[in-house]
Amino acid sequence: MKFLISLAFKNLTRYKRRTLITAGAIAVGLMMYIFIDSMLMGAEIESVRNLKWFETASARILNDEYWENRFQKPMDLNISSPDKIIKTLDDNGITATKRMVFSGDLILNAEDFGEDGNLAATVTAIDPTRDFDVFNFGTTLVDGRFLEPGEDAVLLGSWFAEDIGAEVGYWITVVTRGNGGFYEAMDLEIVGILNCPNPNVNRQLLMMPISTADEYLAMEGAVTEINVSLPENADVNMEVERIQGMLNGDNLTVMSWEAMAVDYLALAEAKRGGTSMILFLIFIIAAVGISNTMLMAIFERIKELGMMRSLGMSNTKIRLAFMFEAAGIGVIGSVMGVVLGIFADMFIVNIGIDYGFLLRDMDIGYRLQAIFRGVWNPGTMVKAFFMGIIISIVVAYLPTKRALKMDIPSCLRHQ
Repeated sequence: MKFLISLAFKNLTRYKRRTLITAGAIAVGLMMYIFIDSMLMGAEIESVRNLKWFETASARILNDEYWENRFQKPMDLNISSPDKIIKTLDDNGITATKRMVFSGDLILNAEDFGEDGNLAATVTAIDPTRDFDVFNFGTTLVDGRFLEPGEDAVLLGSWFAEDIGAEVGYWITVVTRGNGGFYEAMDLEIVGILNCPNPNVNRQLLMMPISTADEYLAMEGAVTEINVSLPENADVNMEVERIQGMLNGDNLTVMSWEAMAVDYLALAEAKRGGTSMILFLIFIIAAVGISNTMLMAIFERIKELGMMRSLGMSNTKIRLAFMFEAAGIGVIGSVMGVVLGIFADMFIVNIGIDYGFLLRDMDIGYRLQAIFRGVWNPGTMVKAFFMGIIISIVVAYLPTKRALKMDIPSCLRHQ
């Protein structure tokens, strides 16, 4: 065995250029796999965080029938006593806030916007005293100020404000249906603009005080949802069951963020499948490179191979020698690939890639506004290292087997 390993090592050093070129092909493939895996995993982790911080919270309490009709945003499928539920949650150490979400038509006046116009909008009415304890909007203000309870005012997402040409101090009118079906028009001043890292929210955010919406829409204290914040390390499903038990069968249901974001999670799963496709492409790159190298190595040494066989060296030992040589190429390529992958990860983790020019006008599913940052994933590096070696050995087997089918005289006469 020691002789076979020594022979393989000599063959590697005898054809240094070819060895390095083949190992380099493996290294580039592994580096790309490590880099893309890091970027996609980082995008997924940050997307989940932005989803919970700005869109779904950790969990949400709703009327039993609301979720099935959520796209219509019905005001009659509401929670009639939200303050009582929030007090119960507070007593159990759970942070929560009430919200009212409804659809309306946004009317832009000519005095501020230069011309009259209107567009469909979704309005989120919040409790300014508690909302930022559950959602993370407290760090997103870029112009103006935050809302105060009871005022006729709104906050806009920065992309939404840019799209309609709005600025702090402008007035808008929101026309909607109140609880009972009557039409109501609300004149609201834009007092602040928020730049939210979640692009889905930033494109459509229109936020007003819940007490103002309650008065205009005759909700009599009812809300459409209560959002709950849970610790990062909490078992969300277990907490959902615990909160459900506190509601005492009030025709209410508690949904985890996973249940509300099922479409996003399906998309993330599909994108993870793309990583597997990258690994398959790496396999193809390695297979072609190793096959080419081993075919050249074997057919350049047909006479040598025939001489070894004539001296009594078995086909099994000859095959092992070439397997060791292929494994050596795999080790060199894998080491180079992991090292290059580490350097690539240093860039994507610490600096990232700015895709803001693309994400501003295009929704790719991730809850990221601009910069894709990666995460360190040692497991991927270990897997890439061993895959580079295994692929090299597996792919080298076929050309070796083919060469060993030649008889000894044919090998010795080979030119």
